[in-house]
Amino acid sequence: MLMLCLSWGFNQIAVKLVLPDVPPMLQALSRSIGALPVLLIIGWVRGVRLFARDGTLWPGLSAGLIFGIEFVLIYRGLLLTSASRAVVFLYTAPFFVALGSYLFLGERLRGSQWGGLALCFAGVALAIGVPQANVDASVLLGDLLIVGGGALWAATTLLVKATALIKAPAEKGLGYQVALSIPILGLAAWITGEKITHAPHVLSLSLLAYQAFWVVGLTFTLWFALVKAYSASKLSAFTFITPLFGVVASYFIMHDTLTPAFGAAALLVIAGLYLVNRPEMTGPKVVPDPNVPA
Repeated sequence: MLMLCLSWGFNQIAVKLVLPDVPPMLQALSRSIGALPVLLIIGWVRGVRLFARDGTLWPGLSAGLIFGIEFVLIYRGLLLTSASRAVVFLYTAPFFVALGSYLFLGERLRGSQWGGLALCFAGVALAIGVPQANVDASVLLGDLLIVGGGALWAATTLLVKATALIKAPAEKGLGYQVALSIPILGLAAWITGEKITHAPHVLSLSLLAYQAFWVVGLTFTLWFALVKAYSASKLSAFTFITPLFGVVASYFIMHDTLTPAFGAAALLVIAGLYLVNRPEMTGPKVVPDPNVPA
């Protein structure tokens, strides 16, 4: 889990580093094209029946549509805002998952989770609402696009939880999303008129491979495998370190400016994510003494 969180936290930085060579929509398109064969190979090796009829077609297509639009927003947003801001705003997704589970799936939230939602909301409001010297209208638009991407990420999660996709193998669920994102991202690249004007540097090609083969093809599959083997609530508690690592890495690698206002906002969001994802604390089980009458 620690390895996965570090990988996800660095992903926004990888996208930013490739942007000078490959525009955002073409970069996201390349990622999906590279990740799809990885998912198919993993599914084939594990004996997953990817094309069997199991009632997942329409939910899968819906998830793929949401997934494609999600990455249009995220990659376009990264063109406008910094990696440190993007990783904080993107990982508000658990905020939307918890709220959506309460509103649409009938799940109950503990008091600590409501407190976590409030902290997340306060952090985002602080980061967007407080004037900062290095933040203009363009950066704020990028921030909002990233928040929109986080909300769509949460929508995909809720869709999976509410449909037949919950019983589908991870490779099949991800396959729907990655496959359908290819035409969506290709259309977005065509509409925005993106072109690659020069041969990408070796670093850019390496980071594109990192995004496609490692982040999408392998870490997402590893995540679902871990969820099946261990407690999902305990694993989710780890995810709060992802934006923390992303902010720190952005400062050292991208030399992002971290203002006190944004630092406070990031801490609020991270604390909120921890409370939302924290496993429920239960006391020790009391075993009745057979010698004591009830």
